[in-house]
Amino acid sequence: MGFTEFVAQRSGALFRAAYALTGDVHVAEDLVQEALERACRQWRKVAVADSPEAYVRKVLVNLANDRWRRLSRRGERPGLSGVPETADPRDRFGQVDLRAELIEALLGLPMGMRSVVVLYYLHDLDTRQIADVLDISSSAVRSQLARGLAKLRDSVSGAQAPHTPSAAFGGTK
Repeated sequence: MGFTEFVAQRSGALFRAAYALTGDVHVAEDLVQEALERACRQWRKVAVADSPEAYVRKVLVNLANDRWRRLSRRGERPGLSGVPETADPRDRFGQVDLRAELIEALLGLPMGMRSVVVLYYLHDLDTRQIADVLDISSSAVRSQLARGLAKLRDSVSGAQAPHTPSAAFGGTK
């Protein structure tokens, strides 16, 4: 698959992950653009890898983590911004009523925990794959996921809160 075809097929999923990690439409767009730019520069190596998407996803998560660390050092707390008032009708993820509340709750999680939840529910990665992306153990992934879900359940209000984030993201888990 060529780079242009890869971008056409996978940029939407990468954007959703970046948005879930940052809570900011514009920052998410920038992160996806930078991750794709880095992949483009290395495309010959990336294209022959087992999974080009895994490479780009790892770059994206690392960029989001780096951004979060920079903001944390300056004492800033990234928040939800740039959220469109109405969702694009073609965006099935935008049709969920609790989307903004869930993103806000995700932003309240520590970055490592947030990364695990996003990779598990948005990208349907298993614990081993997440461990590889984040360079942590599978048991750490399971622990972060369990604690992250508990925190999300506590912070998402209302009786109709989804049991897991996948219900709000339209996932299968």
